[in-house]
Amino acid sequence: MSAAHTADFDKISNQAVQSAVSESERAFYPRFGKRVMDIVLALALLPVLLPVILVLWVLVRRDGGAGFFGHRRIGQNGRVFRCWKIRTMEVDAETKLIRYLAENPDAALEWERDRKLENDPRITSVGRFLRKTSLDELPQIWNVLKGDMSFVGPRPIVRSEMNKYGVYRDAYKTMRPGITGLWQVSGRNDISYDERVELDLQYMKTVSLRKDLELVVKTGTAVLGRTGK
Repeated sequence: MSAAHTADFDKISNQAVQSAVSESERAFYPRFGKRVMDIVLALALLPVLLPVILVLWVLVRRDGGAGFFGHRRIGQNGRVFRCWKIRTMEVDAETKLIRYLAENPDAALEWERDRKLENDPRITSVGRFLRKTSLDELPQIWNVLKGDMSFVGPRPIVRSEMNKYGVYRDAYKTMRPGITGLWQVSGRNDISYDERVELDLQYMKTVSLRKDLELVVKTGTAVLGRTGK
């Protein structure tokens, strides 16, 4: 397929996605019900999660670093927000990553392709457990209450990852990112980035209360099974 034909195909595909997403957005649940569900669920879970978050914060603080880590992500309408997590990496994580990638070409390629490492040297021993159980993501309930995120939605991404969405960048910005979503229950770290984008688009085109509840339940099952990384 020529470059011109590829560009035309991408344009048509993007228009189809935008049309489907726009139609979904006009429905009652995406416009109003989804936010109501987020607030009600967050308030119901808060009394249970706050003590757990406090204990994890104290545990992580033992190495002298911060207990929380707020990473800048792209949210609805392209707004940048801090996505909060329990810190799982060493205090000098960024410096260590730069040095590690410079010394390991294969890891550098893996990072460029997936924006993650199978064997990440920055993660602490406690951090590995938190990631395995997804407990590091509990502070994102604050992002949900603030309206930065939803319980279910596309995966929150950093600015450099927007390029991987190609012509679907605008579609990504139509919704609040989610603590969980289709990609988390469809293979998570075992799927490619292109497959993640496809799953995000699939969710955005078919969002509904029933689907959100199903994904919340499936995520709970995955967390209990300690399938996270």
